Amino acid sequence: MTRKSKPGSSSSPKPTSRKTSWPFFTILLIVVAPVLVATLVYQLDSFEPAHLPIHELTQPPLKASKKNDHMLQGSEILGRGQLKGAEDIAYDRKSGIIYTTCEDGWIKRVTVNDSVSDSVIENWVNTGGRPLGLVLGHNNEVFVADAYKGLLKISGEGEVELLTDEADGIKFKLTDGVDIADDGTIYFTDASYTYHLHEFIWDILEGKPHGRLLSYNPTTKETEALARDLYFPNGIAVSPDQDFVAFCETPMRSCRRYYIQGEKKGHLEKFIDHLPGMPDNIHYDGHGHYYIALASETTAFWELAFKYPFLRKLIGIFTKYVGEVHAAKCSGVFVVDLDGKPAEHYYDPGLALLSSGVKIGNHIYCGSIVYPYIIRVDIEKHPARAAA
Repeated sequence: MTRKSKPGSSSSPKPTSRKTSWPFFTILLIVVAPVLVATLVYQLDSFEPAHLPIHELTQPPLKASKKNDHMLQGSEILGRGQLKGAEDIAYDRKSGIIYTTCEDGWIKRVTVNDSVSDSVIENWVNTGGRPLGLVLGHNNEVFVADAYKGLLKISGEGEVELLTDEADGIKFKLTDGVDIADDGTIYFTDASYTYHLHEFIWDILEGKPHGRLLSYNPTTKETEALARDLYFPNGIAVSPDQDFVAFCETPMRSCRRYYIQGEKKGHLEKFIDHLPGMPDNIHYDGHGHYYIALASETTAFWELAFKYPFLRKLIGIFTKYVGEVHAAKCSGVFVVDLDGKPAEHYYDPGLALLSSGVKIGNHIYCGSIVYPYIIRVDIEKHPARAAA
């Protein structure tokens, strides 16, 4: 006879307590899985940045004897909302008109007035591409480096003519800066023959010299590659004595010069090293100084990225799968003399990606690839002062 246990009896079976390990595996999955995925993506991604000549990037940045480190204070806004991405600026002193290249393809003309509110803005010519650098010619024409089209000539009547879009059988992919010599020769840069403008960050991250310095002879219509294997050559300026052309290499934080006359003709050498930021356009002011726009100051982020290719690969992967990295800050204009010696530095923590600085009268007019206006600073009222 089976003996039945009474409820509550000590012989009643007790429920078995069982500890689950799911929380541990969940935490492990949350922590380890992303690492494994990231590692796999890193290994499989074909983008392989190269080592940069880091010895050229490890020196302390240059410092100017005078500075205005809050140039936004007292600055004025010209053409708010009408000059989106006004990348470069050229000034016609005879007519008192600024020509500027905008993101929407328009080259716009802006009158220079005592008051920015009195300035008149006109849509002049649309290139159908993305105009970047521009320079006024000797016969009422304008020469434009269009990132997507190539080197263009625009007549005084607004007719657009393609002058050249390749050299040595290699098409330009990012026609960037342009200037003209007294003899009519046009000097310009192709920042990259590998990446287009909308891909420019990949050229910077890859760390390979895809750029060229070029010339165009309007008489013979010949295009010549003067220097190759350059690191994102950007803005360009012919020296006042017509001996050389100076051009910026953005990731190298430097400017080089290529001699076009004299005993050093054909020779390439450094003009300015260790700039306190990444240079974009360079302009001669007609009075013994070059004005170099610095898109961003030298930051710890970029110093590490330029030093270590694997970090640039990580940035590239982040850019590809997540979104753009915004690391530009404290932009400005660096002023040097004819020998490349620092004179003044105008900048502000609130500025990013200035692309040009042109001195007109008592003002510096600053273009940008991101702002929908031109910034104007009266350097007589807000000068650079001796650094403490």
